[in-house]
Amino acid sequence: MSDFDELMKVLDLHPMGDDVFIGSHPSKNPPRTFGGLMMAQSFVAGSRTLTRDLPPNAFSVHFINGGDTAKDIEFRVVRLRDERRFANRRIDVMQDGTLLATGMISYLAGGRGLEHNIEPPDVADPDTLPPIKELLRGYEDTVPLFVSALQPIEWRYTNDPSWVMRDKGERLDYNRVWVKADGVLPDDPVLHTATMLYCSDTTVLDSIITTHGLSWGFDRIFAATVNHSVWFHRQVGFDDWVLYSTSSPVAADSRGLGTGHFFDRSGRPVATVVQEGVVKYFPSSRP
Repeated sequence: MSDFDELMKVLDLHPMGDDVFIGSHPSKNPPRTFGGLMMAQSFVAGSRTLTRDLPPNAFSVHFINGGDTAKDIEFRVVRLRDERRFANRRIDVMQDGTLLATGMISYLAGGRGLEHNIEPPDVADPDTLPPIKELLRGYEDTVPLFVSALQPIEWRYTNDPSWVMRDKGERLDYNRVWVKADGVLPDDPVLHTATMLYCSDTTVLDSIITTHGLSWGFDRIFAATVNHSVWFHRQVGFDDWVLYSTSSPVAADSRGLGTGHFFDRSGRPVATVVQEGVVKYFPSSRP
């Protein structure tokens, strides 16, 4: 089974009745449940309870406890509102009676109205850029968790990733990477959005450390996501390349904020992301 097929399998939640769903983990995991997986599964759980075909407009989750990757996770959906154009869901993510996270999803069919868009950055075409595996070659011992991670998403960095930047002694206050599903997604907008949500928890905090010329693997850095919010502007087609452009406007009190936009191939923004994380740097020696 490919990594992409594994992601599709774990997004196929098992309904247990009374708006409760059970989700499993893939075969490759970080030490604790990956936040992107928890968000993607929460979104699927909430969306499977809709009584009307409404598009999502916002999703926000607060992470409370880490998940055990050896155990299944329970997603309890609370129906807060159901109207013709609006719906709201709360999803409590549970494991062995412990609350891991709470998410809120808003659905809204707004119809036609005013439109304007932020311009995407000028970057190289994804077909001209090397795949992530080439950028990890030679760094297997530096970033082993990245090398061994589940890779259901194709990544094409438009700039050097943090570990290459650090090796060159460079720094950058943004990260821009082309992403898309590494397989054929079903014709189901919920799964396209869920896969983008899974991906949205990657690279968004990188600009915090690359701004300071640091990198995972090279430097002693602890990072944990506190909260993550996404606003959906248009339905994404995640089986085609989407540019994920991120930066960090502020870091203070051992917390950093990462912000980003997903742009489709035509340059239209399809989603905006804001993530806050605890980011602690432990320098080996002080000047």
